Amino acid sequence: MFRTKTCGELRLANAGEQVTLAGWVQRARKMGGMTFVDLRDRYGITQLVFNAETNAELCEQSNHLGREYVIQVTGTVNERSAKNNKIPTGEIEILVSSLNILNTSDVPPFTIEDESDGGDDIRMKYRYLDLRRNPVRKNLELRHKFAFEVRRYLDSKGFLEIETPVLVNSTPEGARDFVVPSRMNPGQFYALPQSPQTLKQLCMVAGIDRYFQICKCFRDEDLRADRQPEFTQIDCEMSFVEQEDILQMFEGMSRHLFKTILNIDIPTLPRMTWADAMKNYGSDKPDTRFGMAFVELKNNQPDNASREIVESIFPEGFAVFDGAAYIGGICCEGQADYTRKQIEQLSEFMKRPKIGAKGLVYARVAEDGSVKSSVDKFYSQEVLQQVKEKFGAKPGDLILILSGEDAMKVRKQLCELRLEMGARMGLRDKNKFSCLWVIDFPMYEWSDEEQRLMAMHHPFTSPKPEDIPLLDTDPASVRANAYDMVINGVEVGGGSIRIHDAKLQQKIFEILGFTPEQAQLKFGFLMNAFKFGAPPHGGLAYGLDRFVSLFAGLDSIRDCIAFPKNNSGRDVMLDAPGYLDQKQLDELSLAIDIKE
Repeated sequence: MFRTKTCGELRLANAGEQVTLAGWVQRARKMGGMTFVDLRDRYGITQLVFNAETNAELCEQSNHLGREYVIQVTGTVNERSAKNNKIPTGEIEILVSSLNILNTSDVPPFTIEDESDGGDDIRMKYRYLDLRRNPVRKNLELRHKFAFEVRRYLDSKGFLEIETPVLVNSTPEGARDFVVPSRMNPGQFYALPQSPQTLKQLCMVAGIDRYFQICKCFRDEDLRADRQPEFTQIDCEMSFVEQEDILQMFEGMSRHLFKTILNIDIPTLPRMTWADAMKNYGSDKPDTRFGMAFVELKNNQPDNASREIVESIFPEGFAVFDGAAYIGGICCEGQADYTRKQIEQLSEFMKRPKIGAKGLVYARVAEDGSVKSSVDKFYSQEVLQQVKEKFGAKPGDLILILSGEDAMKVRKQLCELRLEMGARMGLRDKNKFSCLWVIDFPMYEWSDEEQRLMAMHHPFTSPKPEDIPLLDTDPASVRANAYDMVINGVEVGGGSIRIHDAKLQQKIFEILGFTPEQAQLKFGFLMNAFKFGAPPHGGLAYGLDRFVSLFAGLDSIRDCIAFPKNNSGRDVMLDAPGYLDQKQLDELSLAIDIKE
């Protein structure tokens, strides 16, 4: 056999044993008449010793080993005189008696070590080499364990794992589809699923009762750190349930995952309405590892986040505040020592096009309780003291204020400011986890691009029963029976109670602008199924990549995916996507100009 032991399992108790190992050369170093080689496999590193005094020919052969050569050695386990307490095998070494070079290697384009000298682009191009590195491999091992524990938990709760098709029909709403031309049906296209949403609902109509699937999903959308064109979803659905049943079931799964994988006991998850999340944090996925909730100083623009009018505490005189519909801010505890330069840098950060704030007002609370601000010439100390009281600010605190004509836009800007200050103040610790449910989302959101209401989740989400009458009079204010799980400001999963009544589903399609014919064409299979006794049902889906990346403390989901795409949606290793030759295009009935 190629090996009797792995490079990570030998210990001092194995001293004197004859073993055979196989793996890659991590490094080799010659010291006098001896050569030391670190041999690496998936399980660890073991030091090999070649001694010229006992076997000069073998020692000479070892001097020609290069990095990443694949070798097989046989030898005796020996206690090391100079032990290495940084690795589990650091108390032993192998006195090599035979060496077999299984394969040579070119010099790798970057060092295959924990702290590599390879940048993202080169490591993605040679991803198969990057996967040899401990940090990357450990992420995949964590992902494996995570998926295993998901299956174990759901199996214990009576869920069936069922595969659904990858070639489906294209559907409106949501993100753009990836489409696949059909050779056998010229001019027609499949789509790759954005999620198995309608298919898992059909499983409920079929009486499956409890379904799950760890599945690939595809969305043709702009990429960022937590998005990939293809990603993995833990997709779940249950019959004869209400929202509370689902929250309890999957809060239990999250608690199981935290305990079995990280050995962390998480408390009962608090619940926050979408309106409170937006009003206090400017985000439907608030990072609750720290406080710094918003304080409203003026709001004359009621919306779904806040119906309450807040009269301004500022007298007229400062044009920026006078013309604002919304004024709000945050209190940064103990940050009054921020210098003018730091404030200017923060202001420039907020003015970036991605955020779009026009300016930043600050107020420092001095040790004597007085307030010094950037708007001193417009407001008296009495007014600034009222501001201090509104924020509950103490001596040494820094107050940061934004304003604007659109309340929701300013809240989102304040969210960016809060997160930036949280990071600067060291409050966003990756080893600390704060989980919650965000509930009672709006059913619809207005699309400036489409100039119509769009489903905030998807068109199969049920409205809150008490809000159904509003569908006829004020659909924009209807709340959805929907929920998201948020961890450390990341939405890791979300779902809803589904519509199981064909008439209600038809009404929802009408509000979204579908004619009966369009709805039948796109979703007739589902609506027809509802006519045959669809049970009340609901579910949710977790982003496996996002969940694992949180557990691993990663900044990007890309680092826990074996073969990810880059920020342009390209696989630089496979050089995909690529062009097809004319023959393939002709067979698919596609008229495309081939580019050289």
